[in-house]
Amino acid sequence: MEKIYTGKTKDVFKKENGNLLFYFKDDVTGEEGIVDPGANQVMGQIKGKGKMSLEMSNYFFQVFLNKGVPTHFILADLENNSMEVKETRLPGGHLSASAGLEFISRQKAYGSFLRRYKKYIREELQPLNYLVEITLKDDERGDPLINDDTLLELGILNENQLKQGKELTRRAARIIEEELIQKELYLVDIKFEFGLLNKEVVLIDEVSADCMRVMDSQNRVQSHEEIYRKFFEV
Repeated sequence: MEKIYTGKTKDVFKKENGNLLFYFKDDVTGEEGIVDPGANQVMGQIKGKGKMSLEMSNYFFQVFLNKGVPTHFILADLENNSMEVKETRLPGGHLSASAGLEFISRQKAYGSFLRRYKKYIREELQPLNYLVEITLKDDERGDPLINDDTLLELGILNENQLKQGKELTRRAARIIEEELIQKELYLVDIKFEFGLLNKEVVLIDEVSADCMRVMDSQNRVQSHEEIYRKFFEV
């Protein structure tokens, strides 16, 4: 296999059959000693974290499969911390996993959204009704926001792809939210990545605690391990 990308939390290999293999690492992102899935810098490792991310991704991709949500998922190998997926073309024609877009569904005003728009927000955790923001996947520039007109003008997405991406973001967020509520957890925001597979927009990358911010009934932000335990430990 050929290694084609080294990411913050995963390494990506290309198999001889043309599929990709994601290897999940124990690296965590954060800033100033605080773990933050949305941060762009690796701050250390948590033993077993890669396997937890893979197990969650496997679970949620299976849920999406049952709900008819299109994805690139093929299968997960929990023993070897890896997941096989179909290769997709990223928005704008890129193949590199370091490029692309992130679609963020925001259920409540929190984090960077609260900091940006605090002057206009009534209160922390104000409901946002599945508001979708799109950012460029660009660590060096802090994953900057990009608006719909710019995406269309630069040819990164066409109108149909943009519409499909937003609809899938909201649909997938609702499904994740329903799964979390069953565990007495509540979704604050979640980010997804999409690719093009046979010209169809599909959900790609991973779907784990690394992609979402979650609170309990007391509005306490849950750690990666706390979310995992709710799903996989009795």
